[in-house]
Amino acid sequence: MRPAHLNPGPPVVLVAHGSRDPRAAEATRALARAVAAARPGTTVLPSWLDHTDPGPTVVLRELAAAGHRRAVLVPLLLTAAYHRLVDIPAAVAAAAEGGPSIEVRIADVLGPADGAVDGALLAGLRRRLAEAAPGGYDALVLAAAGTRDPRARGSVGRVALALGVESGVGCRVSYASAAPPGAGAAVAKLRARGARRVAVAAYFLAPGLFHDAVLAAARDAGAVAVAAPLTDGPELVDLILRRATAHFS
Repeated sequence: MRPAHLNPGPPVVLVAHGSRDPRAAEATRALARAVAAARPGTTVLPSWLDHTDPGPTVVLRELAAAGHRRAVLVPLLLTAAYHRLVDIPAAVAAAAEGGPSIEVRIADVLGPADGAVDGALLAGLRRRLAEAAPGGYDALVLAAAGTRDPRARGSVGRVALALGVESGVGCRVSYASAAPPGAGAAVAKLRARGARRVAVAAYFLAPGLFHDAVLAAARDAGAVAVAAPLTDGPELVDLILRRATAHFS
């Protein structure tokens, strides 16, 4: 999918969850570079809610101090759970305290917005699956990080349903934490029901400990392939650009 070519707009601040694994931060920086390359002339800056600096509050304050009066914040999140509902608004509110003012628009997360699964997200998942399982598969597991928020789990389920429909095979959800089933259990259940080539789609933006755990568990359970995270693929760049552009008026 070809990224949208847009006129330069206000600075775009990407906000990732953050991880102790340095590969995750480097993937976020690579994604920021890819988005900037797709929108020449626009400032695109990465930030993290935890584990890695700078945080979004610092980035927004620095933009305001540099004279920017508007910014668009794009959450690098696949569900609209606690981090989107609480942490990110709190970071934006903190940026407005005791310094130059800056108007901040917060974009939708990259997962389903208003119940709709974006085609670019599905295209990215399918491309990673094709890379990991060129010989095909007869069943799928969508492995996500996990959340206790039932609405967020529902959005992951919508992605799994859409991915299964597009791929023409059944697709089950699994989680690396916070909710069952795990990836190994999901793969084992599909194999027990007769599937012989179970592949795992990685509903992750970056590599890290969760993806490593999914990879090990799924392989131990007999999966033929585990896809890589979405990272800085062109589909994700396109989706971020469109999320940001919705707030450029």
